[in-house]
Amino acid sequence: MIDPIPVVLFAYNRPGHLRRTLEHLRANHVPLLYAFSDGARTVEHEPAVAEVRGILRSIDWCELVLVERSENLGLGASIRTGVSDVLRRHTALIVFEDDLIAVPGTYEYLCAALHYYQDAERVMSVTGWTHPRVTPPDVGNNPYFDGRGECLVWGTWARAWQGMERTALELMQACRARGIDIRRYGDDLPKMAHEEQQRNIWAVRWLYLHLLQGALCLRPSHSLVEHIGFDAQATNAKHGSIWVNPPLPARAPMPQHWPAPVEHPAVARLWRRAIAAEHHPVRRIISWLQLRGR
Repeated sequence: MIDPIPVVLFAYNRPGHLRRTLEHLRANHVPLLYAFSDGARTVEHEPAVAEVRGILRSIDWCELVLVERSENLGLGASIRTGVSDVLRRHTALIVFEDDLIAVPGTYEYLCAALHYYQDAERVMSVTGWTHPRVTPPDVGNNPYFDGRGECLVWGTWARAWQGMERTALELMQACRARGIDIRRYGDDLPKMAHEEQQRNIWAVRWLYLHLLQGALCLRPSHSLVEHIGFDAQATNAKHGSIWVNPPLPARAPMPQHWPAPVEHPAVARLWRRAIAAEHHPVRRIISWLQLRGR
């Protein structure tokens, strides 16, 4: 019998969001859940953190491994250390944060992808998230490969996590030394690399590790995941209407054929255009009109 692939959930101080995320994980029949509850950063956050821990302790619909941090690690350190800890016990995992929801079948879909590509060295990660702004128009209903990794409901293997001890700046400089375009997937990446330590973020490190290794992330043709945390409580995503998805499908469709690990030729251009639109008011309008006309 194959051991179940665990879902690793990171939570802080948003009990309302967490309840919704857990409802969706339960609907996905997740069998094994590692939950990391970060410690309160301030005294004012202690009641919400305590409520979050009460919710997590009450989970009775799957096997639960609960880690309650005595101190506040912050988002970046919490995810890096938690993922590393779980990958010392398991060969693969799927990561959720406490403000992400996924349609039924997403866990099954991601597990199938992780099993299928487990020995494909160029494939570094899989995800349930995409967006019309960055999805090539010709993929139809088929998954596709992208060279920009993802931080919204994603899965990976222990083999692919090697190298995450290096900072984003170190990885970016390594890319530059090899002649790799550090802005290939958007002008936001160098900026985030310079802010990584100050803001205690982590995903830009993951994205540059993909870029450095010429690695790939498998994306679905339509998003199976939505971010419900674009609000004032968010650590890094306080405004995100440009990235809100159209209505999600009722269920994650299982592909009849998994694609060969080759990056779609349009993805880098789509990412650059989308990131430029996000940071430029006029381009935001143009990009919105282009999206409407797709």
